[in-house]
Amino acid sequence: MRLVIARCTVQYQGRLDAQLPEANRLIMIKADGCVAIHSDGGAYKPLNWMNAPNTIVDDGDTWTVSNPKGEILVISFHEIFHDSDHELGEDPGLVKDGVESHLQELLAALPDAIVPGLSLVRREWPTSIGPVDLMCRDENGHYVAIEIKRRGEIDGVEQLARYLEVLRPDTTLTNLRGIFVAQVIKPQARTIAEARGIACVEVDYDDLRGRRPEELRLF
Repeated sequence: MRLVIARCTVQYQGRLDAQLPEANRLIMIKADGCVAIHSDGGAYKPLNWMNAPNTIVDDGDTWTVSNPKGEILVISFHEIFHDSDHELGEDPGLVKDGVESHLQELLAALPDAIVPGLSLVRREWPTSIGPVDLMCRDENGHYVAIEIKRRGEIDGVEQLARYLEVLRPDTTLTNLRGIFVAQVIKPQARTIAEARGIACVEVDYDDLRGRRPEELRLF
């Protein structure tokens, strides 16, 4: 990973045109080619980013980042305060808490508890930004990416939206759609999900435990 702290301006051309005026920012370039630009605030969400695969042309004071979708991100440096490379190595991935992990396990065994007709393709479907909890197919053979949380909040919806953005260029995942699943989903999260074209489903943990297949029973 390369980390650059600099005073810069940023121009984006793609789905819309946007710009970031001159200011101090952190630019992250991950080993897979993802580029993210952060300010000193706003939690984890970058001000702008481009998911891999990307091509980066370094002209010294200017970086031009482009991808196969025709998006272009131009970063113009006015002053660089820090520039370093770090080898992070292989990451074991997110370890979920007990309830959330067990919920994923139960739904992998009982996908039709989410939507009738769903069948599991794989748990922890890999993407360049992390694994999708479940990848399923519906009764029409269309792919469904499913993100599972104990409590359904906006962050979880945004996480699934980013997975879908990365996965949709894969033409083998026909008619890919997303479903956000939780025991309780907050109204604000539902509103964001609807705006992103993501369905929401609430599930009853105790009911799932009562229906769990014999191979998941400990006693």
